[in-house]
This record gives sequence, structure tokens and C-alpha cells, in this order.
Amino acid sequence: MKTLPVKDLKPGMQFDQPVYVDESNILVPERVPIRETDIKRLQKWNIEAVRTAGSEITSFSAKGGGGRGGEAAQSGSFFQQAFNTSEQQEVLKTYSEAAQRLRRIHQRIRQQDDLEASEIDRLIDTILQLLKTRRHEMIEFILYGFQGEAGYVENAINSAVLSSLIGINSGMAKHKLLHLATAALLHDTGMLRLPDDVVNKSGKLTSEEVKQVKTHPIHSYKIITRELRYPEQVGLAALQHHERWDGTGYPRGLSGSSIIVPARIIAVVDSFEAMVSKRPYRNSMIGYTAIRAILSDNGRRFDPEILKIFIRTMGIYPIGSIVLLNDGQIGRVVRNNVDAPLKPQVKVMINEKGQEYHNDRGEIVDLFDNRKLFITRAVDPNELASRSK
Repeated sequence: MKTLPVKDLKPGMQFDQPVYVDESNILVPERVPIRETDIKRLQKWNIEAVRTAGSEITSFSAKGGGGRGGEAAQSGSFFQQAFNTSEQQEVLKTYSEAAQRLRRIHQRIRQQDDLEASEIDRLIDTILQLLKTRRHEMIEFILYGFQGEAGYVENAINSAVLSSLIGINSGMAKHKLLHLATAALLHDTGMLRLPDDVVNKSGKLTSEEVKQVKTHPIHSYKIITRELRYPEQVGLAALQHHERWDGTGYPRGLSGSSIIVPARIIAVVDSFEAMVSKRPYRNSMIGYTAIRAILSDNGRRFDPEILKIFIRTMGIYPIGSIVLLNDGQIGRVVRNNVDAPLKPQVKVMINEKGQEYHNDRGEIVDLFDNRKLFITRAVDPNELASRSK
């Protein structure tokens, strides 16, 4: 831990690790700019210094991202080359700004400061509008751009995006879609009320710590319905997102149709998101592996009908997946063929001779039309990041 004199703090400063007032109280989470009001509060309390284990972030831009995802994007030149069209940069910029807004909302929820639901409503509107105009680029960024480095803020946004896609593809009415997106964005906010040493623990949790973690849906429900005053259905979706189709979930052990539909959707998305994101206790799965794991559920954890819509939405090889073709070419999936999930459209990144296509200039191969080519395996994006170094 390094000491930061309060007299040296300036509004807008942000760090890649939380800044602490003392051993248990956070001034600001990682990547959240320090406000002038934060500094005045410290001065009012006669606190002369704060501490952090991180380093100051000296600049912020849409290209660098607003969270851990931005760092992941910078780690491999392939992502920088591939994600450079004006449409893709629009997604990157808007997503990064949304992440900053949500970090500030998380900070206020953590500190139990006053928060208007209208701030969250505006964020939901931003996400849904971006999804309406840039759906494919959004999925590609979520599953390829982060390369497994999403944090809690990104997980929340990604859950809102993917849940909304399922809602749209299931023909959900607009007001119900808004409720679903809001519940998905806030479903894990209860984690903000748990001790940091439990939430971020890298080793095995004790039985008591497991009990603490399992209370987070209850905290989420209370935050959503009592503090933010959203409708009961929004709170119930968050409360029930860890319930399981066969009744083995928590907190109430509900099963089947006793679980409301939005909670069933969030359950699938939350599990998928957890698989493709790194956690303190394990590395992330690639999209294809996560899809296979979801498919192997056999009606135990998830509603089979919701699962069908999810697979139809994402594809066997989700948009953004890196794949190896039988002739040795490596590319990324840019479109899925609904009627032939194993035959997507692939943009070539490395040809059969090992030549890299810079600035995303490789051709698009439709495997449905080109019957001689097929996918032999999915490739972890980190393999390409290592190759480019």
C-alpha cells in the first residue's frame, strides 16, 4: 500500500486499485475518478492521507477503454486491428462511457448515498439504443474484446445486453424488456454490501463466507425495491436469479415455473458471463466452450425453452469467436447462420500460409456457401495476443 497525501489529491484522479480511507472503508473503487466532494469530505474529517495498492491512471480514452476490458483490448494487437471501423469505435466509446457511469452508481450504492432511479433508467436507454443500432458489434466486443478480463461493472453491462437480446428474440413487450434490462444490470448489486475480503477472496471460501455470498440476491432485491423503488417484478428477477430449474438454487429453492421468466433469463446469462470472465479462482472460458457447457445442462439448472432462445441468439460459435479452419486459416466469427449454427461467416485474420491481415483486411468466408471449409476448433484469443508480442 502506498500513501497519498490528501493535499496532493485533485478532482478527476483515478487509480487502477481502490483508494482506501482506512483498512475497511473505500474512498473510491478502482477506475472511479475522485470528486471534489470526496476531497472536501476528507478535509472535513481531518484526514491527511489515504492509501492504495494501485497506480494512478494518467489518461482515459475510448480507445483505451474504461475498465479492465480496455486493458485487455490493448493487450493484443489483433483486437486493435479488428475493432477499428467507425461503427465499432462508436460501440467502444459508448460502452466505456456507460462503464464509467455505472462505476459511479456502484460507488453510491456501496456508500448508501442518495441515488435517483432515473440515472439508471438513462443508462438502460443508452444500452438498449446501442444494442438496437450496433447489435453485432456489441456482441463481438463483449465476447472478443475483453479476452476474459471483464470486472463487475462490465459483467453487469454485459448481462443487461445479453438478457435484452434474449428478451427481444422471445418477443417480450417493451415495458417488460425495460424491467428485464434493469434487473440484469442490477442483479448483483447486493455484492456491493458484502465485505471486500470475501468478494475478492482468491482461495476457497469458508462455509460462513459461502453463506454470506448467498445473501447477495436478498441485498439486491432490497436495493432495487426499497432504495431505488423499482417495481416488485424487477426486484424479484434479481432475487431469483440464482434459483435453479430443478430446485437446487437459492435463496428459496424455487423450481420450474415458480421462478419468474426474467429471473430464468438472467440465470442463463449470468452463468454464461461468469464462464467467459476471469474470476479470482479460475481463468475464463472461451465463448464456444462456455456455450458447450451451457448446452450440457440437460434441464437441471436452466429453463430448456430459455436455453433454446439463448443458443439461437448467440450461436454455437458466438460472434467474435476466434476459430481455426480445416485449411489452417484463423479467423473470427462475424455473423451466425441461424439455420446452420456450425457454419457461420468468418473473417480471415491469418491465412493458410501464416500471413496476418492487418487493419482487419481479410476476406469474409461464408462456411454455409463454401462447403469445402469447416471449423476444426475454437481458438483462445489469448493465443493470438501471445503471437502478436
